[in-house]
Amino acid sequence: MNIQELFSLDGRVALVTGGSRGIGKMFVEGLLAAGCARVYISARKIEQMQETIAELGEDKVIGIPADLSQMDGMVALAEEMKNREDKLDILINNAGAAWGQPYLEFNEAGWHRTMDLNVKTPFFLTQKLHDLLVAGGAGDHPAKVIHVSSIDGQRINPWETYAYQASKAGVIQLTRRMAARLIQDNIIVSSIAPGAFPSEMNKAAKNAPDASASMIPSKRVGTAEDMAAAAIYLCSRAGDYVVGETLTVDGGVVNASLPSMFNDPAG
Repeated sequence: MNIQELFSLDGRVALVTGGSRGIGKMFVEGLLAAGCARVYISARKIEQMQETIAELGEDKVIGIPADLSQMDGMVALAEEMKNREDKLDILINNAGAAWGQPYLEFNEAGWHRTMDLNVKTPFFLTQKLHDLLVAGGAGDHPAKVIHVSSIDGQRINPWETYAYQASKAGVIQLTRRMAARLIQDNIIVSSIAPGAFPSEMNKAAKNAPDASASMIPSKRVGTAEDMAAAAIYLCSRAGDYVVGETLTVDGGVVNASLPSMFNDPAG
């Protein structure tokens, strides 16, 4: 058994939505380190995307501006990918949105934006890229699709982010259902559920990492290496037998947190 080959992504072509910052950028860094030939990233903010490309390498990182909250944006991104590539080995559906508002004030606009980008977009973008993914899975390895869910889809959090938590729970179930269909075309669908990673979406982990770490069994927030490793595992030969699964990467918050003595009826 060759460990390097087990985790290698040599020569593969990937697309990471929302790949210019935060967790998306961590995925891109990991895919490049594991040997991807080209990693496409999509984002709405062109300047930020260009900064990431300049930082990570214009020879291997290619940006495509896209607003994936709208169907025409998904179609345009898929068509641009088809114009540039004849196959796609890896798709990471990372672009997402959050919305927080008190229950009695929570509005429909926030609900629709969050549910659309977090649930509808991964489904329909994958659908629009299906032919490229089939071509990617026709070679020596299956194609891979990774949806980015969240630990907030596995347990409740203290904040009134109703649509976000519902959407991320939906992504986990969507992953299972899509996996059952796409495995027929040698496309493996799985999900990653991040915990506290510093990003614009998780400002608590970004701005107050020590406070966030105090509530995590591992006593630290996540790093770029943690997120990159999860993506490399699922995208490489190492993850070829992991189908429809959600990999929780959170330092133990969901599965290793002991109940508070104040909330535990046996405490």
